[in-house]
Amino acid sequence: MKPEFLVTQGNKALFHETRVPEFAIPTPHKQASSLQIFRCGRHTGWFTGFALYCRSRQDVLTCTSWGAPIVWEGTFDPEILQQKYGSQNLTVGLTVFAVGRYLDKYLEHFLVTAEEHFLVSWSVIYYVFTDRPDAVPKLHLAKRRHLRIVIVENQKRWQDISMMRMHWLSQALDATICSEVQYIFCMDVDQFFAGAFGPEVLAESVAMLHSYFYWWPHFLYSYDRNPQSAAFLGPGEGDFYYHAAVFGGTCPRVKNLTASCFQGVLQDKKNGVEALWHDESHLNKYFWLHKPTKILSPEYCWDENLWLHWGIRVAKLLWAKKQYSVVRANA
Repeated sequence: MKPEFLVTQGNKALFHETRVPEFAIPTPHKQASSLQIFRCGRHTGWFTGFALYCRSRQDVLTCTSWGAPIVWEGTFDPEILQQKYGSQNLTVGLTVFAVGRYLDKYLEHFLVTAEEHFLVSWSVIYYVFTDRPDAVPKLHLAKRRHLRIVIVENQKRWQDISMMRMHWLSQALDATICSEVQYIFCMDVDQFFAGAFGPEVLAESVAMLHSYFYWWPHFLYSYDRNPQSAAFLGPGEGDFYYHAAVFGGTCPRVKNLTASCFQGVLQDKKNGVEALWHDESHLNKYFWLHKPTKILSPEYCWDENLWLHWGIRVAKLLWAKKQYSVVRANA
């Protein structure tokens, strides 16, 4: 089934679109790994053009070996950022998948809290991917905030929804999204905003440190270790363990990411294998080959059940209570 784009203004449907153009997948080039750790002093974002003051946090890693900042609370000035972007007239997209029972359980709370914390006062377009457009909650959105519904088909297994996500995102970026926004973030629906999620997150290519692994040694990262999988990472490969619950960047970069990850899924299907953590395994392989230009700390996607809170000052996005037996029954 081709995704069907139900374009809306606020909550009013305007038209449907089923155009699905083809896309090219650039050949990735492998980059050398370096486990050397150093700290940045003053870092200017590649796309965002503002200074991140990494030395203001000496208790955590604030810069990668390739010079990308790792954003923690205390490494940026939100007032300066708002002044910087006030005249740029940017629009940011936020995609979320609410397929099957995930819609009933999580979507409304996700959207309500996004209105409270995600780029408040900015121009934002929510893209809700769902198989049940009539069940999407009718919310009062703030000025310059809009919602679009992208109709997709439910799958027999939740694993297939996870892997098809990259395909659906790539198609939607081509068909509609890239003509409407300058930056796009892709998030899981079973979480909710709890603190300011501001312009400090913007960059050309944005990855998210997984809250379960950010303090673990590298050899314990949950990469796919099956050489038959396109997501395979061997010993010494991989920089961090990234969480697929949050990623983003400019439209061209996210388009390349989603198309490349889905190409890996198709290659695995052809070879009769399935990556260990599905789209997340392919995302980690992608970010190994194509380094992100900015990384978000676990503060931007945190699980309150974790006993170790090392480095966490303010949780911006929290995991919702997982009820897999309910939401994953028949997807």
